[in-house]
Amino acid sequence: MTRWPLPEPMRLALDEALRAADEGEVPIGAVVVKDGKVVAAAHNRPRTLRDPTAHAEMLAIRAAAAQLGQERLEGCDLWVSLEPCAMCAGAIAHARIARVYYAASDPKGGAVEHGSRVFDQPTCLHRPEVYSGMGEAEAAEMLRTFFRDRR
Repeated sequence: MTRWPLPEPMRLALDEALRAADEGEVPIGAVVVKDGKVVAAAHNRPRTLRDPTAHAEMLAIRAAAAQLGQERLEGCDLWVSLEPCAMCAGAIAHARIARVYYAASDPKGGAVEHGSRVFDQPTCLHRPEVYSGMGEAEAAEMLRTFFRDRR
């Protein structure tokens, strides 16, 4: 079986996830890309910042909006190492992110293809294209290792 190299934005998201783990945070990383260029990158920091909303996606979206000088991120793609939760999916919709790429599924806390399936709700005003599975094995192993080491 041939393994294809990961797209650079997903590699960067996984690198951000490693940074989170090194800081004692749940290893999740996110990258916002517009026109093929990285606009923002972030990793989970709720413990460090003492902020329950400091998920990688939220921080990357905030940084991208600041960098671009606008609250709508139309034409931007979000690359993330784990399926976004309901809070992050809501922010993705409000930011008008065009495409979401995530590595590992999250049957317990995910809200894109699991749980509340935010983008499938009739009240969701924007539905990005969603692609999953790129880098899934690496992201899942990183999460398993992180939680195993804490038990």
